[in-house]
Amino acid sequence: PQDEDGLVRGLSVLCNLANQLYYPCEHVAWAADAGVVRVSSQKWWTLSMALWAFALLLGILRSLRILFQLRRKLRQHGCTSSPLSRQATRAQVKAEVLSILTEAADLCNAIHWLPPGFLWAGRFPPWLVGLLGTVSSLIGIYQASRGGNSEA
Repeated sequence: PQDEDGLVRGLSVLCNLANQLYYPCEHVAWAADAGVVRVSSQKWWTLSMALWAFALLLGILRSLRILFQLRRKLRQHGCTSSPLSRQATRAQVKAEVLSILTEAADLCNAIHWLPPGFLWAGRFPPWLVGLLGTVSSLIGIYQASRGGNSEA
């Protein structure tokens, strides 16, 4: 969209690039584990997790930028905008907050699955990994049930 600023566009492009690189790396890692290709899978798993974590971090930064823009928009046009416009802006805010929560839960797990020695990699108990995945999935199900619209 034309009203989207350059930083949001740049973060979106970088996020898409990281995701596009993540998928083939994960497939190579899987193929190596399955014996389809003869390479060390560990390096490919590490690279795919790092790319996934980077994409999630970029997504969080993008959503934070959008939240600040929406907050500014609500402050500047709060009294002059129509109730329908304010409601749509609040729905966008809710969608971005849910996106941040989902990506933060996934980022915690992505870092957990990186090699030990990086932040909290390998230190989460299984129940916490499961809880973070469940939170992320439930938010995704909620967003999908609303058709991407978080007004309810």
